[in-house]
Amino acid sequence: MNKSIIEMAADIVQAQSSAREMSQDEIKAALQDVFNTLRSLQGIETGAATAGNETEPAIAPAKSIQANKIICLECGQEFKMLSPKHLASHGLTSVTYRQKYGFRRRQPLCAKNLSKRRSAAGKERGLPDNLRKSIEARGKKKTAPAKAAPAKAPAKAPAKVAAPKAAAAKAPAKPRQPKAKQAKPQGSAE
Repeated sequence: MNKSIIEMAADIVQAQSSAREMSQDEIKAALQDVFNTLRSLQGIETGAATAGNETEPAIAPAKSIQANKIICLECGQEFKMLSPKHLASHGLTSVTYRQKYGFRRRQPLCAKNLSKRRSAAGKERGLPDNLRKSIEARGKKKTAPAKAAPAKAPAKAPAKVAAPKAAAAKAPAKPRQPKAKQAKPQGSAE
């Protein structure tokens, strides 16, 4: 809506007055009446928009994650996975979405079948074993006693910086020769 309420009211009353004759008092009363009606409609529209953000979701959060789809509790759209880009369109992150609707912190925001497929693919590649080994190795590094630092040799005096070699030692670059232009055959039209 690019027009203001006053402009819209004036347009409506102008259309009415062109359809039938109206006195000045009738035009003034019609303008006030149309303006008040439009203002109340605008208030209802903006009130519904703000109230719509605070209402309960149509579906229970626990039922929103289904086998082949996940339903966004903000807008009701169905997805395979709630992407960060979609959540950002609602002004949320995955963390705030989980907090708002009471999901566990590590709950995947994707369809159950997709989550199972990803888990199976990770197990096939050996991710759990590799993760376990990595955690054990990290734990061993932390618990290993710190070795005494070996004694350092006394610092030497800084070496003298060598003077730069003369540029004349290198042969000068040859100037580039322009390529010879090929003669065009006669009789060719371009």
